[in-house]
Amino acid sequence: MPKYMSIELAKRGVSCVAELLEKDAPRTCAAVWEALPQAGDVHHAKYARNEVYTMVPHFAEVEPGLENPTVTPIPGDVVYFAFPGGMLDRDFKEEKGIGHLPGVIDLAIFYGRNNLLLNGDVGWVPGNVYATIVEGLPLMAEACHDVWRSGSVGERLIYRRHAG
Repeated sequence: MPKYMSIELAKRGVSCVAELLEKDAPRTCAAVWEALPQAGDVHHAKYARNEVYTMVPHFAEVEPGLENPTVTPIPGDVVYFAFPGGMLDRDFKEEKGIGHLPGVIDLAIFYGRNNLLLNGDVGWVPGNVYATIVEGLPLMAEACHDVWRSGSVGERLIYRRHAG
């Protein structure tokens, strides 16, 4: 039986539903599912293009490692990134309020086309595609684009188990 998550931009009151891809990314799905709910301040990507994300402390007992990786996510992809402390520069960590953490998990959704996970500081940044948005992508895409245009201040991205 498939598992589903609700992903919400709380301030904007918009949410979508994503199906976990347990056959393609079983370790990542298990780690995320056991750690739900997860939430944090939302950020819009600078480099990847059509991405919003939140960063949270590491939560898996054993890091899942790469599975079902991509550097070219498509609209509706829900992606997990694990960043060790040394991968993120000091200014970035301070700006995001995560400077005190030894590393972080980046939980991201991609809402539009033509994304490329190439960072000028470190090169290719593959992430694990562990879910796909199956309901509500058009409204969520509008809200995500509004995060880009209007700003992210006061907005939170919330991931929780979907009860429906």
